[in-house]
Amino acid sequence: MSFNGIGTHLGNLYRTSSAQSRSICAENPTGSKGGGAQCELVDGVSGNNARDLGKGWKVNPYVILPAKETTLLADIEGPGCIQHIWVTSTGTWREQILRIYWDNQTVPSVECPLGDFFACGWERYAPISSLAVCVNPGSAFNSYWQMPFKERCRITIENRGDNPIVFFYQIDYCLTELEDDIAYFHAQFRRTNPLPYKEEYKLLDNVQGKGQYVGTYMCWGVNNNGWWGEGECKFYLDGDTDYPTICGTGTEDYFCGSYNYEAMLYKRKSVKDEKLRAGEYQVYTTPYAGLSQVILPDGCYSSQQRFGMYRWHIVDPIRFESDIRITVQALGWRADGRYLPLQDDISSVAFWYQTLPTVPFPELPNKDYLEVI
Repeated sequence: MSFNGIGTHLGNLYRTSSAQSRSICAENPTGSKGGGAQCELVDGVSGNNARDLGKGWKVNPYVILPAKETTLLADIEGPGCIQHIWVTSTGTWREQILRIYWDNQTVPSVECPLGDFFACGWERYAPISSLAVCVNPGSAFNSYWQMPFKERCRITIENRGDNPIVFFYQIDYCLTELEDDIAYFHAQFRRTNPLPYKEEYKLLDNVQGKGQYVGTYMCWGVNNNGWWGEGECKFYLDGDTDYPTICGTGTEDYFCGSYNYEAMLYKRKSVKDEKLRAGEYQVYTTPYAGLSQVILPDGCYSSQQRFGMYRWHIVDPIRFESDIRITVQALGWRADGRYLPLQDDISSVAFWYQTLPTVPFPELPNKDYLEVI
């Protein structure tokens, strides 16, 4: 079996491949071979900085995203595979909408605010060390999702804000032959604020095709006191109607945590060691899952608790033949030990691979509805 150069890991790095490595950034906007660092001083955003050194010395390291406009970042003729995306951006992340189109489709298969796509949706930096996404100092977003395409890949970024944005980016990819049975990467953002009483949060719906679900990122803003993550995550597969095929046991359980994400203390009270809850949340970030962000009230105007969580189904993808629907319950506790349906501020990004065509997504809300306040 030949090695095409995608899906690389430590076990096959020693093997040769006929894949051709390419990269798109402001210094090589087409990704062409030998096409980097050719910007003239008069055309570069940093031409004045390089005036003593000349062409080839970091003349055009970033682009300016004009207000109220969509900028084309990449237009690649396949077959090939996006292997890594790095971005760092000024401005408001929820006002920057990333879209990816596969094989000349007119509807995007990825449509998501920038920060949420990189599991950082609350407009605040939070470090993440995972296999699929890394968020590094000072505000560097990295995606390692493999994104193969047969004919064409087109990537755009929309600036919905009122001011221009300084935007650094690099899109690393390879040109290579692909198997016939590839599925295409998808990512869909949703937000419901507040969640209607006794309704389940709809994380994903109206997906048609064959594929596998590979990841979830959620922003959860709490509007009640007490624990908020008692609800179950449910996967309805291939014609399921009232009841799901896969049903979890709690929100924190789905994100591979337990017992309210609370830190645990150990204190010897007698002969036995007794576990005592410390009464505060424990942030964690692992290759496959994490509670990566906890934003606590400050006692004044920042009054709400907010949480960021991710779960990547990299070694346990959820397969579907024709359709998939995903819901998450929002449950807390009443004083007398009954469940309390919550009306919280919840947003999410669903990540999956599927065959084309892509069913059009629900219309993305306007920037006021998406705003983090």
